[in-house]
Amino acid sequence: MKNLIYAARPLALDLISTLVFVAIGALTHNPMIATVVALGAGLGRVAWLRAKGQHINAMQWLSLGLVVVAGAATLITHNPRFMMAKATVVYVLVGAAMLERGWVLPYMAPRGRELLDPSVMIRWGYVWAGMMFATAALNAGFALFASFAVWSAFITTVPLASKLALFAVQFVSLRTLAVRRHRANQAQAATAACPA
Repeated sequence: MKNLIYAARPLALDLISTLVFVAIGALTHNPMIATVVALGAGLGRVAWLRAKGQHINAMQWLSLGLVVVAGAATLITHNPRFMMAKATVVYVLVGAAMLERGWVLPYMAPRGRELLDPSVMIRWGYVWAGMMFATAALNAGFALFASFAVWSAFITTVPLASKLALFAVQFVSLRTLAVRRHRANQAQAATAACPA
């Protein structure tokens, strides 16, 4: 779980403008105010990184670019759907990155590496990519056809709940496989120690 939180923190910071947009929108029920504050958060994050002398990576520039383009389109057209659809683009990009074979292997615990074949984790990496693409499709549907209030309820619950559920399923599945492998190894060692 610590590795998941460690990995999720930079992504959450890169998506700060989207999170601010949702939070301010939920509090004010005004997507225009939420857009202005989200633009400020995105620009502020990059300015803060520059002031600290930190490198601004491609994901951070992409996130800022999406905020500026979607935010400007929202403000010019008075249509919040541009900012609402931004999450779809982010989920598609993250899903595409997760299609890289073995991206999930560094997150495997050392004991898991001893007991499980890497192909198991590689398959889970593709499952995670599929989850991101499914979330992107759902967000696109809600962004295009639902009200701002309904979309806000969706974006604050479904993506997080689905990821937590998938994480739980993956954890239980991998733990079950590891326990079986461990027991099989113990039985094999016991058989080898006691020849007939």
